[in-house]
Amino acid sequence: MATKRTPLGLVYDTGALIAAESNDRRMWALHARALQRGVLPVVPAACLVEAWRGAKQPGLIRLLDGCSVESLDADRAKRAGVLQRTAPGATADATVVEVAVRRGAAVITSDRGDIERLAAAARRRLQIIDV
Repeated sequence: MATKRTPLGLVYDTGALIAAESNDRRMWALHARALQRGVLPVVPAACLVEAWRGAKQPGLIRLLDGCSVESLDADRAKRAGVLQRTAPGATADATVVEVAVRRGAAVITSDRGDIERLAAAARRRLQIIDV
C-alpha cells in the first residue's frame, strides 16, 4: 500500500506574499495552519525582492515575522539557473522550486503553471497549493 508523503515544510512564492499583503483569507488560513503544526514557512529572498516595495506593507511584514527568509548563495543560484531554462523569466519561481525540492516542501503559489514546469525540469513532483 502506497503512503502519501507529507511535505516537511512550505515555500511561499511571490504570489503568496502578495496574497498576504492583500489580506487574502485563504493565504492567512494556510499560514496559520502551518504555524500551528510547527512549520516555519520559507520565503526565498528572490521572492521578497519581487514583493517588497519599500512602503508600509503591514500584511507582508506580519507574514515575514512568521517565516524564514532564505538567502541565495552560489550553489542554490546555479541549481535554480539550471531549472530556469525551462521557464524563461521565472527566476524567482526557479528559486522557489529549488528550495522546495531541496527541503521536500510544498509550494504555495499563484503561478501553478511555472511551478509545475520547473518541478518537471527537476524531475520532481511537488505538492502545489494555489492562492
